[in-house]
Order: sequence, then structure tokens, then C-alpha cells
Amino acid sequence: MGRNRVAGVAIGMLAGVAGATIPALASAECKVAVAAELPVTMAGRRPMVTAKFGDKTARFILDSGAFYSTLSLASAQEFGLRVVDLPFLHVRGVGGSANAGAATATNFSIAGIPLRKVDFVVAGSDTGSAGLIGQNILGVLDVEYDLPHGVVRLIETRGCGSTNLAYWANGRPVSALKLIGRSDGMFKPHTVGKIQINGGDVNATFDTGAESSLLSRSVARRLGVTPDSAGVTSVGFGTGIGRRGVQTWRAPFTNIDIGGEKLNRPTINIADMDMGDTDMLVGIDFFLTHRVFVSNATKTMFFTYEGGPLFGQNPRRAVTDTGSVIDLSDRSPAPTDAAGFSRRGAAFASNGKRAAALADFDKAIAMAPGEGHYYYQRAMLRLSGDRAEFLQGRGDLDRAITLAPNDAEARLTRAAVRIRAGERAGALEDVRAADRVLAPSADQRLRVATMLTELGQPEEAVGNLDRWLKSHPEDSSRATAFNGRCWARAVANTALDEALADCDRALKLRPNAATYLDSRALVYLRQGAWARAIADYDEVVKREPANAWSRYARAVALKRSGDTTRGDAERAAALKLEPHVEARAKRYNLIY
Repeated sequence: MGRNRVAGVAIGMLAGVAGATIPALASAECKVAVAAELPVTMAGRRPMVTAKFGDKTARFILDSGAFYSTLSLASAQEFGLRVVDLPFLHVRGVGGSANAGAATATNFSIAGIPLRKVDFVVAGSDTGSAGLIGQNILGVLDVEYDLPHGVVRLIETRGCGSTNLAYWANGRPVSALKLIGRSDGMFKPHTVGKIQINGGDVNATFDTGAESSLLSRSVARRLGVTPDSAGVTSVGFGTGIGRRGVQTWRAPFTNIDIGGEKLNRPTINIADMDMGDTDMLVGIDFFLTHRVFVSNATKTMFFTYEGGPLFGQNPRRAVTDTGSVIDLSDRSPAPTDAAGFSRRGAAFASNGKRAAALADFDKAIAMAPGEGHYYYQRAMLRLSGDRAEFLQGRGDLDRAITLAPNDAEARLTRAAVRIRAGERAGALEDVRAADRVLAPSADQRLRVATMLTELGQPEEAVGNLDRWLKSHPEDSSRATAFNGRCWARAVANTALDEALADCDRALKLRPNAATYLDSRALVYLRQGAWARAIADYDEVVKREPANAWSRYARAVALKRSGDTTRGDAERAAALKLEPHVEARAKRYNLIY
């Protein structure tokens, strides 16, 4: 693919959208022009861009670590794309590798820019989005990642040579990192540079799609850090494009140096995974605290530290070799429209700047009071606050749904709030409203199924999981779906043989997972296999002694097996941990 084309569409078609020259860099030798601007809105730790297939809206994760733009099989089906199998191609990511196909869209647009023909790799897990925007779009020209202000710019440069391309720096220190090419002399499709951790060299891929920076476990060992080292803690499993979860730990290191930007005592996640030809993913935590210009033309990355938490620290100034204090005040122009305030507020929220985020969401709502999404953004922030803010968040959520009644994400969020408040009828109304508007293959069906089971509708939950599993043959969440279907059937006390098979499938994918053992134990209890039920509950309680539900269910199994003395003691222990656990058991028709 030539450097003047994006996914088969000439850059000239994009230039009409932006095309502005950057005055700070324009000279007789160095010509720099913006070819396209992509608005980016943070959703938690994920940078999202909006696209369309015809008139169907799709939200993509902007993923500089993806060698090519991708769709899950379910998304390709949802948007009516024909998928061609590519048996010779496998894609690799967090969670291993996955089989791949290809699809071509002729009705695709991104940020309102129509692209005549766009190819996608079709592979792997759903990511809570339609797919990933990768390097076949981001790496064709030079690219500026300005995620603190909610925008990515595709930039065309000519004759810039060794010019410092961080045009926004205004005298602040600029770090530069040379990017690594392939051994055959060709340039890598990723943004990869050599950094130093604990004094050792590490090949790092700069990956906006990684929700946190990740270092390979084997490389961490080479640098003197293992899961058994002092201060290292487990953080569970991460997922990605492959089928399996990846165990991760949070680990302290002595220092990190990225292109001369140094930080002492960083905390970095280490992952039990093979990263191929890279050692580390430098993730969204870096991009939210930096403004970055990737010059693919000169194979150099320029960046400035913009402030905020980085590798477990919160530096108060730019990190420089000299230690000089640098003004980090934001000199960028303020947003001029509601969408701009929305994007900047989302970046503030992702970076823990709560007050600034609320102020920006307030401005977005004031400028566009009929846009439900801005109320939803403010609701999500307020719901995590104190009681007064939580109640305000509920009001924002109600307003968001009034303005956009078919917003499935807002409906499911309100359903979760209502379940916690004991408002089961209202919660069920919201879940069913979301169910009606979701595509059959939508990833949110996993949440729908969980809530339907909790709300006493396990048969509807099974239907959702049937549809999801059918359209997700290679997804890291299949274990979750098998367990959900096992649990729903166990709760309903129907199709218990099928339920047991589902639990066994889940446990094969995630051996000894306590949640899955708990589900299987309920199946055994329903079947009257008391000893097997007690054995599974024993294992769960061994790991989670404060799990009131498992202890109560074990009490039922013990009593029905004839061991009333232990059953009475176990029931008393469960009720002491959670007085309402017996009411839950009665909803499942599980009587002690």
C-alpha cells in the first residue's frame, strides 16, 4: 500500500476536510499539512472513534497497536459484510492468536469522511466495539495523537528531515525516540522504539488500544522482577483478541527511561503472554499524559509530557534530565463546541481529573441540552461519587434515556443501578428495552443475560446467550457465556445435563475458576449429587471464605446429604456474612 493512500482511498479525498498548514513548522524545506482530524472520545480507558457502514453507526477503538483495522465476526455479520476465510493468516494479540478472514466495505465513513473502499481483517474477540482502527489507516501518513484533547490528526509532511515536529511545545522540553525498523530493512507497521527499564533495553510498542501498559513476564524476569518479587500484586486476567485470558500482576520497578523522559519507581503491569517481536505495550496511560507526533517518514516519535498519572506516579512537572521545573499549564485553545467539551471532559475523566471533567460536561450540556450522550457521560462520573452526586447521576441517567430511549448502554447502566436499589420491575423494563434494540450478535448480550437471570427471567437469558455464542466462535468471553448459560439453567432448574456440559466447557477454558465451580455446584445440587456439590462448594469457600452465597448453598447441600449439624453451622455463618442471602436463595426456590 502506497504512502499516499488510506485503506485504498487517496489522501487527497481527505485533504478537503482539514488541509490546514501548521504555521509553526511551515518553511521552505519542511511542509506540514493536516490531512484529516479524527475526533476521539474516551470511554473509560478506551479511545473511541465513530464511523458508519451506510447509515449504521459503529464505534471503533483507535488502536495504534493493531497492524490492520479489524472487525469481529459478529460485527462483520451485523454490518452485512461478506467475509472471506484466510486460512494462511492468524492474528496475535493479548489472549493469544485467532483465525482470520477478510471483508471489504464500500460504504464506510469515519469522522464523517467517506472512504470508497476499506479492507478489514475479521478475527478474534469482541472488544465492546465494532472493531479496531489500526495501522493501515493510522500509519499511512504521519500521525499526531492528542488524546488529552480528544483528537488524532493524520498529517502529511514533506522535506522535514530532522525537524522537531512537536509544533505545540512552546519552549517546553520535547523528547524524541527513534523508531525501530524490521530486520529486512522495511519499516514496522507498528510504532516501536527501544526504551530502558531498570537499566535494561526493552523493545516497546506504543499501543493506544492497551488499557494499561504491559510488560512481558519473561522480559520482567530478565530485568529482575517476577510475580514473587517484593511489592508485586496479582490483578487478575486481561483479555484481548485471542480466546484466553492472560494473568497479570502489578509490579514496582526502579526506573524507566523513554526517549530521555525519566521516571523513578514506576509501577508497570506484567503479563504472562508472548508478545511476539516486542517486549512491552506502552498503553493508554502514556497517551493520556502525553501529546505525541509519530513521524513515519523520519522514523521518529516526538512527545511532550502534559501532566497526570503515569506508571503509578503523578509527577508535578515534566520529567527532564536536568530536573528543571517546566510550566505544564494547558496552552491549547479551549473547545468551541459541545462535542469538543465532551471529548476533553472524557479525557479528563479517564485521567482522574474529576472536577475538570464535570466542568466540561456541564459546558457540553449547556451548549447542546438535547444531546442525551452528554447527560450519560456526566451521569457515569456522578454515579461514582458520594450519595448526593449519585442521586444527581441518576437524574442525568433518566434525562439521557428520555432524550435517547434506544440507547442500550444507558438502559443497561440504569438497570444495574435499579437492581442495586431493589427496583426490580424498572430494571427489567430497561433490560428488555435494551434487548429489543441490540443486534443479535451484540457483545452487550452478555450483560443482558446476566441481568435477566438476576431478575428472574433465566429462559430469556439463555436465548440471549444462545445468540451470542452462535456468532462468537473465537472469543475470549466464551467461558463467561458458557458459565452464564449454565447458571441460568441451574437457577431455572431446567436442562440440567446441558447446564452441566456448559459449566464443564467454561472450566476447561478457565480451569478452577471459583465462579464457574459455584455454578457447577448448583447444577449438582439440583441433580441431587450432594457429594459433588459439596466438593465444588468446598473449593469455592476455601478460596473465598466470605462468599455468603456459596456458604448458604453449601449449607443446603449438607443438610440434604444428611449432615444437618454442619448445615446449620454453615447457614448461620452465611447469614452472619450477608443477612439477605436467604431471600436470594428463596427467589431461586432453594430452601434450607
